[in-house]
Amino acid sequence: MKNLARLLPFLALLASPLPAAPKVFLAGDSTMSDKPVDLPERGWGMALGALLDPAVKVDNRAMNGRSTKSFLDEGRWAKLTADLTPGDFVIIQFAHNDEKKEDPKRYTDPAGSFRDNLRRFIAETRAKGATPILATPVCRRKFDATGKLVPTHGAYPDALRAVAREEKAPLLELEQATARWLQAEGDVPSRRFFMWIAPGTHPKIPDGRKDDTHFVAAGAEAVAALAATEIRTQAPTLARWLRK
Repeated sequence: MKNLARLLPFLALLASPLPAAPKVFLAGDSTMSDKPVDLPERGWGMALGALLDPAVKVDNRAMNGRSTKSFLDEGRWAKLTADLTPGDFVIIQFAHNDEKKEDPKRYTDPAGSFRDNLRRFIAETRAKGATPILATPVCRRKFDATGKLVPTHGAYPDALRAVAREEKAPLLELEQATARWLQAEGDVPSRRFFMWIAPGTHPKIPDGRKDDTHFVAAGAEAVAALAATEIRTQAPTLARWLRK
């Protein structure tokens, strides 16, 4: 009887139902967003679902050209939070368009409004019983004459890190992870992960393209794998839903 009493808590745990699979919402820019399947461009958010348990739904709300400001002003954030339920996750990756000083509809100050918007995202996600996860922006493919990768995001990654520390929110270090990846690949070899399309090789891009910001499928899959590695160490409550 004594041994049975010791086993009862474990038996109860085994008998209890597993928690319902969460949704993973994505809020961000074109490097993360869904793309038309008849074009070669892919956002890394499109590849994330394949790394998660099939029961988990990825709801990708990232959109081309958006900053934290325009994502809010266009009502995209309000629609996202309206669909959140307790136990969900929101991965938030901005900076590429917040940097654009020439565009008042998108620009945010990395020391001011950018941080304020991130704090709002965190607070409103938590208010719905969901978990906010910040992500530093993925690197652009920019190398100097010596073959060294050049940072292009200025003060924005540090602003994300500061808000994550302040708010005790998980942070996926995608800037550092993608910098190590691209540096290891090198200047010319890394082109195969981006929208470097040779003329005459794609019917919808007949003149070709040289784009050092946006990914093709191989690049999106590589970044999603880096994000999954970050999730394993930085967001354990979501990590349990990663494929083994």
